[in-house]
Amino acid sequence: MITRAMGARPIAIDISEKSLDLARSIGAEEVINAAETANVVEAVKAITNGGADISIDALGIESTCVNSVKNLRKRGRHIQLGWMLGSASTPPIPMDLVMGHELEIIGSHGMQAHRYDAMLDMIKSGLLAPERLIYEKIDLHASIDALANFDKHSRSGISVITDFS
Repeated sequence: MITRAMGARPIAIDISEKSLDLARSIGAEEVINAAETANVVEAVKAITNGGADISIDALGIESTCVNSVKNLRKRGRHIQLGWMLGSASTPPIPMDLVMGHELEIIGSHGMQAHRYDAMLDMIKSGLLAPERLIYEKIDLHASIDALANFDKHSRSGISVITDFS
């Protein structure tokens, strides 16, 4: 949603059709179902005529990180948002591509606080509609189960805690 609002032509990649449908509804120009696509990198390169300018891995597993780097065009930038923990914390980054194509790899915890005003202005103007990302509203007690099952990938969107009693 944010990349589209900023003028980019986003491509969403996921293994869930529900998540890809949500991505389409909030601005993805193209979608790729990684569970049904033999070579995600080649699919991205075909859609972009040679590779993405910027790729973001928000999941944080080895295959998404490596594919995100491999699908970049020369002088592209990879942004790693998804935390890579345990054995996934040291993925086999294709350094031959990083060096040969002069790629940038950027780690990020998310948006810097000084950019909040610009984001809030986009929400006020209607360019961003974060409420469209809400899958469910839950109470604080239900958040324990939601967090424990976070890795089940059974839903599209986010859960929001609205009752703290």
